[in-house]
Amino acid sequence: MRILFVHPNYRSGGAEIAGTWPPAWVAYLSGPLKRAGFTDIHFIDAMTEEVDDEELARRMAQLQPDVVGTTAITPSIYAAERVLELAALTIPDAVRVLGGVHATFMYRQVLTEAPHIDVIVRGEGEEIALDLFGAIRDGRWRQDREGIKGLAFRDGERIVATPAADTVKDMSTLTPDWDVLDWNLYKYLPLGTRVAIPNLARGCPFTCSFCSQWKFWRDYRIRDPKDVVDEIEQLHEKHGVGFFILADEEPTINRKKFIEFCQELIDRGLPEKVKWGINTRVTDIYRDRELLAFYRKAGLVHVSLGTEAAAQMKLDRFNKETKVEENKQAIRLLREADIFVEAQFIVGLDNETPETLEETYKMAWDWQPDLANWAMYTPWPFTPLFEEIKDQVEIHDFSKYNFVTPIMKPAAMERGELLNGVMKNYRRFYMQKALFHYPWRGTGFRRRYLLGCLYAFLRAGFKRSFYDLGKAGYWGPQTRKKVDWHFDESREAAADAATDWQSSADRAAQAAARREAVRKQMKERGESRAAERHPDRIDVP
Repeated sequence: MRILFVHPNYRSGGAEIAGTWPPAWVAYLSGPLKRAGFTDIHFIDAMTEEVDDEELARRMAQLQPDVVGTTAITPSIYAAERVLELAALTIPDAVRVLGGVHATFMYRQVLTEAPHIDVIVRGEGEEIALDLFGAIRDGRWRQDREGIKGLAFRDGERIVATPAADTVKDMSTLTPDWDVLDWNLYKYLPLGTRVAIPNLARGCPFTCSFCSQWKFWRDYRIRDPKDVVDEIEQLHEKHGVGFFILADEEPTINRKKFIEFCQELIDRGLPEKVKWGINTRVTDIYRDRELLAFYRKAGLVHVSLGTEAAAQMKLDRFNKETKVEENKQAIRLLREADIFVEAQFIVGLDNETPETLEETYKMAWDWQPDLANWAMYTPWPFTPLFEEIKDQVEIHDFSKYNFVTPIMKPAAMERGELLNGVMKNYRRFYMQKALFHYPWRGTGFRRRYLLGCLYAFLRAGFKRSFYDLGKAGYWGPQTRKKVDWHFDESREAAADAATDWQSSADRAAQAAARREAVRKQMKERGESRAAERHPDRIDVP
């Protein structure tokens, strides 16, 4: 059986300005499939190769696969639907499969607007794909599909979702097939080297209200650090990878395992050959302040911190469980350990004003991270925060839900003014860094890395790809009232997200609520019994 995986051609002008990123999902799916005997697997990275519809259809017709699979986050959902539409038109006998976080929660809307999709894989795909692809190979998937967990599909006019499959418990089975990728395509611009995105752990115990990842992965699980370092060693020696970013939401959650991971890198002499970066929480940096030099010795050179907001009110609304002062201290600690630090700010909620944007700039400059990013709040339609504010969401074009387009319109600002305020922050921050910091502070690797980051920003700015400015028609403050994001106004409001998906954090919250209810009930019963025994007693508050 021939399988074709396609990464949809979608760009936002956000994360891709730093390089071309290898789609790790296809490697993690191909690994277990090949071990199970599915060896005829092909992959087209339509995004990195910039493959248009005509060329993609031509390649599909040439390959004649039995299965076409793709994936989608929310902003790439329409591009993914188009991939499978092309498959329906070009190779109609192939089974068309969609996976990813958006389809997992929004399967009803996806299957309604894209009836050419045969089946959706909901949740982690490795084990579900083995069952599904085995049934397809044996010609029995339509008969057996209701018995395969983790699927959604159309049955006539009915949309069916089978019970959720369990999460992957044996993390040693997550051995990706990195050979499926063409490594000539993937480069990290700041260092001019090949880049990979391996996975140390899955899930997150925190419940940030704007994030969907903790809901998608459900449980927090971590791999054996030696297995992950085996991967990294292979990526370097076989594919020439010189930089990697751990895909985890927060790889430092399990302090013991993270230390083991770092020590394993050091023991194999990899920090001299491969540098790496992570995203993590401010609180973990503060907790590990005495270990930061050790992390740097292990090759950790770049930490992106979810500082998220300058105002404590926003941090509390995001359920970040951090304090503004902790952000400043964490950035200082990282700088002192010679680790490049990137501060991430979320802007664009309903209470954003020119004054709050100015506040984030002043704090960014006061904190002095090496890099700063201002991301537009994006209301993923399956997050807790979306449920709070969905009545305020006016834009239903998911292709713009990309952290660079102002989906939300603040009460006191127009969208063009919001974009202009964010661009003003970028201009001031990086102009001062370029003139007074990057060329003059530090030597050797530090200077080279920072100038490489500056090059990536300037390159994206020159090409007008940064923040999709070219397509939106933004050329500076004088155009802030003329910006056009080309929203597809024909798109309807997001359907309700699936409610049959329960994370470990959901279960923990429900258990805590039950315990609190029991405590309250016991207290009320105790007070009631006491009142019955002493009816004449008056309690003085």
